[in-house]
Amino acid sequence: MNLYLAKIVFNIDIDNGTHTTQFDEQLRVVEAASADEAFFKARSLGKSEEEMFLNSKQKQVTWKFIDVAEIKPLNDLHDGSEIYSSTHETEQANEYINFVRHKAMVIQAENQLFV
Repeated sequence: MNLYLAKIVFNIDIDNGTHTTQFDEQLRVVEAASADEAFFKARSLGKSEEEMFLNSKQKQVTWKFIDVAEIKPLNDLHDGSEIYSSTHETEQANEYINFVRHKAMVIQAENQLFV
């Protein structure tokens, strides 16, 4: 069996589309004999995790599986290997930089990794 990295994408719909559309991209490790098998296994996993519930504001939230966007083999992992890359384009560069730095601070605070 081989390990694959699968990107599965969900559409998060709140209150039947009355809020801004959200998409959740998840990276999952899938064990399979081939890339084809990994694709169908990831697709099955995504489909099985669709759900509908009421949030704290009593708005209906629906997680709808869209599909598998990528399958990558994880056969040559070593320290420092790149497993994911995403490019963001924005007009608000400073806001994005501050957002990334804030997320890093949260990770440090949760794990007490102050340097």
